[in-house]
Amino acid sequence: MFRVTTAPKSRLRKFLTKTRNILKGFYEALYGLILHTFKNINRRIESKFPLYRMHEETTEHVRHALQVFIWLILPLSLTYLFGIQFLFRQNLWGSMLWGIAVYFYSNFLPDLPAINRKQKHDPEEPDLPWYKKYTLLLFAPLFVWLLFSDVRLDWRTEETYHNFISLAVYAIFLLAVGLLAFVSLPVSIPGLLEALFLTSCGVTGFLTHLKVDKIW
Repeated sequence: MFRVTTAPKSRLRKFLTKTRNILKGFYEALYGLILHTFKNINRRIESKFPLYRMHEETTEHVRHALQVFIWLILPLSLTYLFGIQFLFRQNLWGSMLWGIAVYFYSNFLPDLPAINRKQKHDPEEPDLPWYKKYTLLLFAPLFVWLLFSDVRLDWRTEETYHNFISLAVYAIFLLAVGLLAFVSLPVSIPGLLEALFLTSCGVTGFLTHLKVDKIW
């Protein structure tokens, strides 16, 4: 008689269980961080946005961010990492992790400049010049830090940043940052790929946010 072994199935089951627990823990940590951050921001700007709506939006954005990460960003990251290592004998763990961090950051970026949004439309008050409007988007963490430091700039805009123009501006900004950070003379293919990977992760995160908010 042949003995049927269940060891491989048992190990696979344990692996899947551990993976599921890791993802669940990451989801809960990310959800808690985002909810805590925006609750504190809304408290600072005295927003009347309902708490239950904040829970709903945070749940939706975190859930979709993780889904896109699992099915797109993670496979892309591993292909990028091992592909560059195989073809060019270069280890790009650092730029891969930066790309993943930028992806998750970009998932919530369009909501950060809300701290400088006008509460009411005033036809007599002109909107900010374009360079100030997009400074609020591109350097949003700096303005959040200023907010919690009790430093408020008198910059108010009607721009929501939930559009493809803002996405294009952000993509150009990320590409410029990537080129400055990873490309040096003489220009190399791995350096260019690092810059493009960073940009792709950021654009994907921003697009995921717009998709959740039904912009496209």
